[in-house]
Amino acid sequence: MTRPVCAIVGAGEGLGRALAARFAGEHFDIGLISRSREGSGAAAEAAGSADPEAKVDFFAADARQPETVERALNDVASEIGEVEVLIYNARGEFTRREPLDMTYAELEEVYRVEVVGAFAAARSVLPAMRRRGAGSVMFSSATAAFRGSATHPLYAIGKFGLRALSQSLAKAYSRDGVHVVHMRLDCDLDVPLMRERYGDGYANAHLADPDAVAQSYWWAHNQPKSAWSNEIEVRPHTESWTY
Repeated sequence: MTRPVCAIVGAGEGLGRALAARFAGEHFDIGLISRSREGSGAAAEAAGSADPEAKVDFFAADARQPETVERALNDVASEIGEVEVLIYNARGEFTRREPLDMTYAELEEVYRVEVVGAFAAARSVLPAMRRRGAGSVMFSSATAAFRGSATHPLYAIGKFGLRALSQSLAKAYSRDGVHVVHMRLDCDLDVPLMRERYGDGYANAHLADPDAVAQSYWWAHNQPKSAWSNEIEVRPHTESWTY
């Protein structure tokens, strides 16, 4: 029996790991797409532990180079199977800058990662999804997509663009049976990097559990077509809303 396929672009040790484990645990085969095999190691291990029968393969791509993203997803389709769920989980750097201190190169890079790479990923899988009349495309995003920033404008600009892309794809292709979702995470994730940054101030109640967040992606994929959400926000109960 053919298993469904979930492809994750940006399959790191945090949310990428949790997503790989969640979908593998639901009997999906998993395509992990990152710049290096080492970067996807935790995700591959988690997926294999969730279901030892799952096919879990790594495909190299750099979100800043859209042709590599397209090639990797074409390889997923040919080597594992057509993608039923695409999760674009790559993001630009969270760089502190005043707006006038941004460089042209930084603007171009964040746009390539957040928007061009996301478009390349979506364009790679949408024709087959539209032909089948089913599939989910989910973009990992943030509340920065709703508001500019005096201190982190690069991040906000990238997420604004990602949200516009997600909405445009949803409006164009939902009628074909493709569920496009902008997943807005209004929180920090409880991952090793954030624990290190918080230091003595770390408290897990104030951070989102990546496994719990991954559950929301799974729920979104399983929403009935008559009641789809195209914009989903996720935050821990302790989070102070930031808009």
